[in-house]
Amino acid sequence: MHVSARSDYAVRAVVELARTTDALKCPVIARNQDIPLKFLVNILGDLRRAGIVRSRRGAGGGYWLARPAHEVTLGQVLRAIDGPLTTVAGTVPDELVTAPGGGRLVETWRRLAKVLDEVVDGTTMADVATDGMPLPTTAPERGQP
Repeated sequence: MHVSARSDYAVRAVVELARTTDALKCPVIARNQDIPLKFLVNILGDLRRAGIVRSRRGAGGGYWLARPAHEVTLGQVLRAIDGPLTTVAGTVPDELVTAPGGGRLVETWRRLAKVLDEVVDGTTMADVATDGMPLPTTAPERGQP
């Protein structure tokens, strides 16, 4: 999985918002999370359009989460910024067609996408913002079922 700088910045911005109930201004988020301000403004716009954050202009304005942090998943934030998490040559695994001689490759891509979705959709921003991270999924050892 490739996590773009924009996605990393978006997650960090949402983490910052998840740690407070106050509206935060862009310069505060940028400084606290070491995010370039120009990038942050664009990222917060994408998150606002996706319904993850809300904003208000003016002296008492800023950004805040549109829903409680425990209702916002890591997957929602990542998809709001970069779209589908898993693609093969630009196609989402569920839309892949098995090529002759491809064996079970398409099934493997679909399983990989499912596992990734389970991890990011099972991790809330409250988990990321605190020490409440879910336990990692452990893969079986090679040769084990």
